[in-house]
Amino acid sequence: MTDKLRAGVVGLGMIGGGVAVSLARRGRTPVVHDIRPDASSHLAGVPEPLASPAEVARSSDVVMVAVVNADQAREVVGGKDGLLSAARPGLVIVLQSTVALPVVHELAALCDERGVGFLDCGVTPGDKAAENGMVAIVGGDEATVELARPVLEDWAKKVVHCGPLGAGMATKIARNVVTYGSWRTVHEASALARAAGVDPERLAEVIDTADPEGHTLLQLLRFQGPDGLLPDAIGRQVEPLMAKDLAAARDLAATLGVDVPLVEATQAGIRQTLQREEEPGAGTPPDEPEAAAANSEESLHRFGLEMMDAAYGPGFSSQMPTQPSGDPFIDQTSSYLFAQVWSRPGLSVRDRRLLTLGVAATVGRPELIQIIARGGLVNDELTPEQLREAALHLAAYTGWCKATAAHAGITAAINEHTQQETT
Repeated sequence: MTDKLRAGVVGLGMIGGGVAVSLARRGRTPVVHDIRPDASSHLAGVPEPLASPAEVARSSDVVMVAVVNADQAREVVGGKDGLLSAARPGLVIVLQSTVALPVVHELAALCDERGVGFLDCGVTPGDKAAENGMVAIVGGDEATVELARPVLEDWAKKVVHCGPLGAGMATKIARNVVTYGSWRTVHEASALARAAGVDPERLAEVIDTADPEGHTLLQLLRFQGPDGLLPDAIGRQVEPLMAKDLAAARDLAATLGVDVPLVEATQAGIRQTLQREEEPGAGTPPDEPEAAAANSEESLHRFGLEMMDAAYGPGFSSQMPTQPSGDPFIDQTSSYLFAQVWSRPGLSVRDRRLLTLGVAATVGRPELIQIIARGGLVNDELTPEQLREAALHLAAYTGWCKATAAHAGITAAINEHTQQETT
């Protein structure tokens, strides 16, 4: 049935036109409409536009609306010849235009009156629309998302269901804040480098080489817990480094005469960024180095336990002592292995898990494999199918006997995880 879903697109600009091309390439050629009669003439595989959105609705099961603003969206959805004027119950309208959340709910209410499903769907990056290269950032109820998903997956490289109605638009707006805020950061950083006699291209080379996949940009987000709060141990570790580095940036900017308001605002808001309250009397006096060292060791230990839970699932660290124990192996497991290795931005937790899985497979210990695989399932980093595929891949490199142990551990982890999800 998913192959028989008919797709429609209203608005054939960069986004809508690209979506229509991607759908056609996948064999789900859409019916389309645009106010320009020749709008599809340069779009490979896309037919000529129909006369109105209403005609698109008559021939579609899922319609993407990619117009410029809220007024156009209102006209396309609820106007005289809009989609709802000819919609049958069960049609799904997917709004790809970036509009305010009240407009999303306004249009959804109109659709609900006619028994028509409605999803808000931010998209990015727009220049990849014609290459099946965008992410669909979707808000709406689960049933409507699943109904439309086959069509969405024909033009998107990934469909992310962010939550209820409005969640897709909110996520897209938040993502834009990251993008444009980063642009301002790059502006100040490149100005500082240029004033110091450094070619900004060298700055770009350093950043690209040190962090090619941009993990550092979102590291704070990944450190946050399910409640959105940053573990205190991480804040304690990062705060002095952040303060030192930003102070150095301000000093350099003052020396070179460069205006860096974002650096100044970031420095002033360090504790707010790290979600740390002011602590009366916090800090260790400089004449107490032993106390400072003990505090640092304790903070690393706590951070290591939190990183351990991030790697292997909530509560996994409960088997470890809550304070440094004096046993060098146990203490280094938390304060070095997890606090300083697993937490490094150069590889994701998923990458490190796969590396560890490969090493564990060489020793033929199914109980270790089970622990590693369980963490991947709990964190939604690896699916059961991917883990089974990993067992086969490892067999080709470690030998069938050792891979039998790996398969046993993976199977045990999958069975355990499946049972927990169903109880």
